[in-house]
Amino acid sequence: MSTGNTQYQEHEPSAELSYQLHIRYEGDDDPAKCTARKLERFDLATLHDSDHATPYGVVLNPHADRALSPADDNGDTLVALDCSWESAGEAQFSLPGAHRALPYLVAANPINFGQPMQLTTVEAIAAALWIFDYPEYARQILAKFTWGETFLELNAEPLNRYANCADSAAVVAVQSEYLDRGES
Repeated sequence: MSTGNTQYQEHEPSAELSYQLHIRYEGDDDPAKCTARKLERFDLATLHDSDHATPYGVVLNPHADRALSPADDNGDTLVALDCSWESAGEAQFSLPGAHRALPYLVAANPINFGQPMQLTTVEAIAAALWIFDYPEYARQILAKFTWGETFLELNAEPLNRYANCADSAAVVAVQSEYLDRGES
């Protein structure tokens, strides 16, 4: 399946996720609702209990100065921080790597359904994979959640538009259109 992204070569689907997904795990959320722990149970991500143990990669950070774009795809390692939204302050993001913020998206998870930018760890990782033109991998990790496909449905247009951007500035321009719609 293609996102329509013609700038970047479409990646071949496979049974195994070749992108390394790493999660700095704080453990301050309800373990029964933790999407990071579920990804680990299915061998789709590796959890780390310290910044030092977390490998260098593209770090999903809502406080980053640059928006995530296809140009950030290193083809290798994606890192997320799994913590409570209450403790997700800027100081928490001391991980090594290239820090990037996800653009405007709407949550589909049952806790924050319909809320902009209140994504679970799996939603954030899936969004990054989609923007990097790995839609099959995004679907693979979201398939473990009953609401996973809903995330892609709610965000189909913006995800595809972000995936077709050349760089962070273009992503910010597209994001501005969605933010302007919300204010009017």
